[in-house]
Amino acid sequence: MSPKKKSLEDQIRTKLKLVLDPELGVSILDLGLIYEIVTDKEGVCLITMTLTTIGCPLFAQIQKEVEDRVMEIPAINEVKIELTFDPPWTIDKMTEEAKIQLGLD
Repeated sequence: MSPKKKSLEDQIRTKLKLVLDPELGVSILDLGLIYEIVTDKEGVCLITMTLTTIGCPLFAQIQKEVEDRVMEIPAINEVKIELTFDPPWTIDKMTEEAKIQLGLD
């Protein structure tokens, strides 16, 4: 891989860092809500993610922003989101940056 060219997963992670949890104002990536990113040769991106709480009423908003941001990447033709609560989200999944932003560190 050329040092100038980011991997597709890195490009996706960069886009996901821009998606903020509407209630907390912190990146869903830094909150640890993204569990897995898988892409195929056809440009389909499957993102397995969770939410901080089951039944979060803002999931549709987060889902749309994830899809819109990732679709900005030319190599991506479709985004699929799989929501899971296994394993359940805990504060331990957050980055240090997110903990600092929320005053937890």
